[in-house]
Amino acid sequence: MMPQDFVPVLLTFAVVGGFAGIALVATHFLGPKAYSPIKQDTYECGVDYIGDSRSRFSVKFYLVAVLFVMFDLEVVFMYPWAVNFRTLGTFGLATMGIFLVILTVGLLYEWKKGALEWD
Repeated sequence: MMPQDFVPVLLTFAVVGGFAGIALVATHFLGPKAYSPIKQDTYECGVDYIGDSRSRFSVKFYLVAVLFVMFDLEVVFMYPWAVNFRTLGTFGLATMGIFLVILTVGLLYEWKKGALEWD
């Protein structure tokens, strides 16, 4: 690898960085400056807020988020297996079966414990 091979990459970084800098400066000078209490108020999905915006979330929220990430990663691990399914043969089928059984047992455990119930 010669240093001149990196010139297109560095040029791309320079163009992207320049565009980002120009966009930030332009929005600062060209953007609206009318501040009001209504515009500074908390807003989420058109629903009026209730209580403090810094209130604590329930542990159930984090549990559901972790479960989502866990089962999302399950699908990510299944893509390479599906692409190489024919070359892996019976061994690949057995290992994916074991993987799915373990995840299914985990899902059933979470379901039994009520982790998927949103009260």
